[in-house]
Amino acid sequence: MVSPVAPNVEPVPFRALLRTWRQRRRLSQLALALETGVSQRHLSFLESGRAAPSRAMVLQLGEALDVPLRVRNEWLVAAGFAPIYRARTLDDPQMRQVHTAVRLMLANHEPFPAVAIDRTWTIRLSNASFDRLVDLVGPGLWERVGGPSRNLMRLFFHREGLRPFVANWREIAPLLWQRAQREAAAADGADMQAVLAELAPHVDAETRTASEDSSLLPVLPLVLERDGVRLSLFTVIATFGTPQDVTTDELRVESLFPADEPTAGALRSLASTAHTDAWRS
Repeated sequence: MVSPVAPNVEPVPFRALLRTWRQRRRLSQLALALETGVSQRHLSFLESGRAAPSRAMVLQLGEALDVPLRVRNEWLVAAGFAPIYRARTLDDPQMRQVHTAVRLMLANHEPFPAVAIDRTWTIRLSNASFDRLVDLVGPGLWERVGGPSRNLMRLFFHREGLRPFVANWREIAPLLWQRAQREAAAADGADMQAVLAELAPHVDAETRTASEDSSLLPVLPLVLERDGVRLSLFTVIATFGTPQDVTTDELRVESLFPADEPTAGALRSLASTAHTDAWRS
């Protein structure tokens, strides 16, 4: 299935989309001309509407400006062409290799947590260690944060979510919130903006605007504490290098690594035993 283009009451013309994304990438017309080999004069004509782009030109400019594939479909429609990038489900036969690769990455990361999430931070796949960690930190956590799907932003920022167990909330929460905002803006993600708007009432002004100084750390860990047990984890993100499918383009694997030896030992121990009483009240 080709990725659907969201209907607009007044479709945005291609010239406006091109200008908006060029400015979003902080490129002048001259800089974009040098990047693409397209003359600055022709770019000016495209942005003013004096010239119409070919299908190849739309794709070339979308690639140069690193426009998400979902949005490139919108560009094509705005320029009078059919969208070409499909949005397949992970269980689609043509996605078998992608699905297999993601599952292999998650399995190979055991006994440490890992998830595959989409553009809205909704979990598409997770390994057993991640599921176990969420359950150990707070049984029934997903039900408490609500929503029809497992979403990492809801898990973290909903008032019934992880906050009581995050020991370094003042350090990490603003950075995570701002990262989500940047991603939504960079990808023109209206659906991610909707998630942020839903969670905004749960987020105080200080969290949305400031963070404590953590510049001495090579990477800022997420520190979870419950019943005297402390886990310190940092994230490494992996994406597909040459995606040609909307789902693949928007999918990323977030692997949590132990930031210290006690955390590594605790996660290995949790993976090797069914006893979790130390985490339960």
